[in-house]
Amino acid sequence: MPHTPLCDLLGITQPILNVGFGLSAGPELAAAVSNAGGLGVIGGTHLHAALIQERVRRTRALTDRSFGVNVILAEKLRRTTPVADTIAAIFTERVAVVVLFWGDPAPYVAPAHGSGTKVIVQVGSVAEARAAAAAGVDAIIAQGAEAGGHVRGTVALSSILPAVVDAVAPLPVLASGGIADGRGLAGAIALGAQGVSMGTRFVASLECWSPQAYKDRVVDATAEDTVYARELFDVGWPDAPHRILRNRTVREWEAAGQPRPGARPGEGSVIGTTTRADGTTVDVVRYSATMPTDSFNGDVDLAALWCGESAALVNDIKPAGDIVRDVAREADAILAGLAR
Repeated sequence: MPHTPLCDLLGITQPILNVGFGLSAGPELAAAVSNAGGLGVIGGTHLHAALIQERVRRTRALTDRSFGVNVILAEKLRRTTPVADTIAAIFTERVAVVVLFWGDPAPYVAPAHGSGTKVIVQVGSVAEARAAAAAGVDAIIAQGAEAGGHVRGTVALSSILPAVVDAVAPLPVLASGGIADGRGLAGAIALGAQGVSMGTRFVASLECWSPQAYKDRVVDATAEDTVYARELFDVGWPDAPHRILRNRTVREWEAAGQPRPGARPGEGSVIGTTTRADGTTVDVVRYSATMPTDSFNGDVDLAALWCGESAALVNDIKPAGDIVRDVAREADAILAGLAR
């Protein structure tokens, strides 16, 4: 198996994380990844203390292995719960790892370590990686521009990854963006990474809480079917570049000349409803920065279908545990062949 020092740091046997993409990354997905030897990550952004507690305890009922919680720190993200309250609840539950994104991790490092929680931060530049290392985080995820969802990275993973590795050595670095199989894991290790964080591959898993139609589109997509945009699905989180699958909303926006917010086709219209973690049902408006969960009742052809260029490598929907084992096995065979 492709065991790295990161595995010892996090108490795992396979250097593979799933992205904690909001409510769709629930206890079942995280537990399946952890039970297969990786580090499962549940989505924690927006959740208040009781909901964090519920998600963490449900995950613990499904696995006795380490797992993490993901939280987005972005100041412009419209929240239902203050980020400090969400993170405090994670520390109270003494979760093994917290994965932070799009903001300054410094205020949370000491409290995390005080509760026995490791801190991993995803970054999109060498400067951001250096700042995170100076803040005392335990590991860094370098995100390439190939990634799906909200994209902090601005250059290809093959460029940013070795640069970040050199900048923060000996701190462990993981790779994210464009990785969906063992070749990606082996390549990341060859570039100096100690693990990978995969999002798109795990959207196409049985345990992901997203509509079947969304998963099917990921399987059918090529890299060219993804679109990078700075101002498209931005309702609730402005000024956050993202990569999505081209669907009706994207096509109509492109046909209109890619107008800015305020002048986009169908802007403000309701495209469906979804159920929040607290059980309340709310409307989803067009251009909402909301990943559709399995509670989404509407047309996914109008919703934000976060997806990275690695969709070209995703050919099926299968159990998350099988994904972890298959990626690790393939990477091991490749690295062993290179050693020979």
